Amino acid sequence: MSERIKVTVDGNEAAAYVAYRLNEAMAIYPITPSSTIAEWCDQWASEKKTNLWGTIPAIVEMQSEGGAAGAIHGMLQTGSLATTFTASQGLLLMLPNMFKIAGELLPTVFHVTARTVATHALSIFGDHSDIMAARSTGWAMLGAASVQETMDFALISQMAALRSRLPFIHFFDGFRTSHEVSKIEVIDEAVMRSLIDDELIKELRVRALTPDKPVIRGTAQNPDVFFQEREAANVYYDMCPFIVQKAMDEFARKVGREYHLFDYVGSPMAERVIVAMGSGCETIHETVDFLNSCNQNVGLLKVRLYRPFDSKRFVEALPRSVKSIAVLDRTKEPGATGEPLFQDCIAALYEGLNRSWGQVKAMPRVVGGRYGLSSKEFTPAMVKAVFDNMAMPTPKNHFTVGIEDDVFHSSLGYDPTFSSESDKVIRALFYGLGADGTVSANKNSIKIIGESTDNHAQGYFVYDSKKSGSMTVSHLRFGPEPIRSAYLISHANFVACHQPMFLDRVDVLKNLAEGGTFLLNSPYSNAMVWSKLPVAIRAQLVAKKAKFYVINATKVARDSGMGGRINTIMQVCFFALSGVLPATRPSPPSKNPSKKPTEKKAKKSSPQISRRSTTRSRTWKRLSCRRRWMKLPHRFLLPTPMAPLNLSTGSSTGSSPAKAINCRSAPFRPTAHFRRRRPATKNAISRSRFPSGMKQFASNA
Repeated sequence: MSERIKVTVDGNEAAAYVAYRLNEAMAIYPITPSSTIAEWCDQWASEKKTNLWGTIPAIVEMQSEGGAAGAIHGMLQTGSLATTFTASQGLLLMLPNMFKIAGELLPTVFHVTARTVATHALSIFGDHSDIMAARSTGWAMLGAASVQETMDFALISQMAALRSRLPFIHFFDGFRTSHEVSKIEVIDEAVMRSLIDDELIKELRVRALTPDKPVIRGTAQNPDVFFQEREAANVYYDMCPFIVQKAMDEFARKVGREYHLFDYVGSPMAERVIVAMGSGCETIHETVDFLNSCNQNVGLLKVRLYRPFDSKRFVEALPRSVKSIAVLDRTKEPGATGEPLFQDCIAALYEGLNRSWGQVKAMPRVVGGRYGLSSKEFTPAMVKAVFDNMAMPTPKNHFTVGIEDDVFHSSLGYDPTFSSESDKVIRALFYGLGADGTVSANKNSIKIIGESTDNHAQGYFVYDSKKSGSMTVSHLRFGPEPIRSAYLISHANFVACHQPMFLDRVDVLKNLAEGGTFLLNSPYSNAMVWSKLPVAIRAQLVAKKAKFYVINATKVARDSGMGGRINTIMQVCFFALSGVLPATRPSPPSKNPSKKPTEKKAKKSSPQISRRSTTRSRTWKRLSCRRRWMKLPHRFLLPTPMAPLNLSTGSSTGSSPAKAINCRSAPFRPTAHFRRRRPATKNAISRSRFPSGMKQFASNA
């Protein structure tokens, strides 16, 4: 086993790290949220970095995802190791070529950041609707649940593709995994090289189309032979699960992380078991551990290899004691008897009992449910609701969880105050403005803490689909144990508001824990700050006994020659006030597997930051939160203009959200004009204050 080197990266960089080293050619077309995978590969190619065989991969950007898939098809037919990266409608545009690639037994790996397919509306966020739309193509599908698994499965899928001669989709959840920054163990290049068999690559070259050895492929066939040849491919699909498991076993011997086609976690005597795949498994895993520590017998079965679906191994992975199973799908298939994974599990259990596979002797009660569409939150409270539903005499089937469905009444109720997070974890929330540097600073903070301490680190950043100029919320976690919390923070020890205008629009203290720290960037003097706060903010500061700190980071940044980039100022404050790192501790050198494109620029500006901003940023002031200050003149939070949907967070705030957005009335809702982007930090000069000679100029302008 090689030396273990830990890095702090997001899921896209983890996938790119492996894909770049294991391929010779890439045909790309950018689509959110997979774009940065191609960006990393393109950057490394421009820097003349080589793959495992000492060559620089050829990268070409096509006119569309359909063109990219066609180019990959041609590359594979010439015996090249080729790949691409896509999601959602991009994957759907590749389907015609994907059927051909699978039918011609051309091994490759497509890395897919699973994303919502546009239906009644477009959504850039994550679920499994695109993966499920491709499940009939004949491609094997291997799903990762975390950033670490993303790097590991990128390698395992490449190993299995070459050995099985089948193409693979390596998928992981868009945004929740692709953009989550986490501390992981990087796979050494020597280990990757030892796990790829050169003989298999030679066989791929031998099968290549070449004028020197002309053969014919892709012909048209008549009914006399088509059926027989289609069925002849069964041997490859029957062997694929064995090949994938063998690749996982070899990977475990080299790296030390063990995986199976179906991984069971929980009580060995569990009566209630959830079946799921993707990032939701991390949340369920954390909740299962917590509930079992409270003397409940529950479990989770993680689906790794979704296609080909190995029914025998699925049944064998279930505990003998299981009586009730809930299958969770992160997609909706209207008109079907159930969602895809639910149907697969029902069929596998029926066949398994008939053939006496595994330890289960009686058919469990199986219910199916939907969760997390378009990156909708999936929390431990919702997981507990699923387990509670299974415990009922007549559990609800075809349910939804995470929304309030008062039209068809399919949703499960849950207690939002339930939490399974450890008290050892430090949780921090940062409210910033798109492009103000808040997200970049928090990503840097994650890397500093993750790579210079023994703490595990996780960062997730909630972007608005309109990106620059809209509110961003950064969710940071640090702790001594691995972090499986694939959901947003609801009980924060530290909250920072980088833009004071958010106080009028968003309840930034809603998720602050009692006794937590609140840091506010405010242009007002310490004597005036309290009177400028909305009454709801004041009340929460007092009720939660918060430690309230104020700094004029905008002025500090301006005086330091940094313009409006307050990110470095607030970062130093966070380190000092949270106690995660001393405020004066310098940032360690990056240990990332690749150099960041802004690294040189950062080195040039670091002396200026060290001399000016770091010193001046320690000008924060703690204010006492006293009840008598509640008597100061009141300011109220501005009312939400569009009830029951809170346009700033995308979350449901009303009691009848399903009725309120009923598609039978009007599927297109004019909500964009309620949103204010890029709120000003300075007041505009009133036209009445212009000199008389400028009034005409102002009106003409």
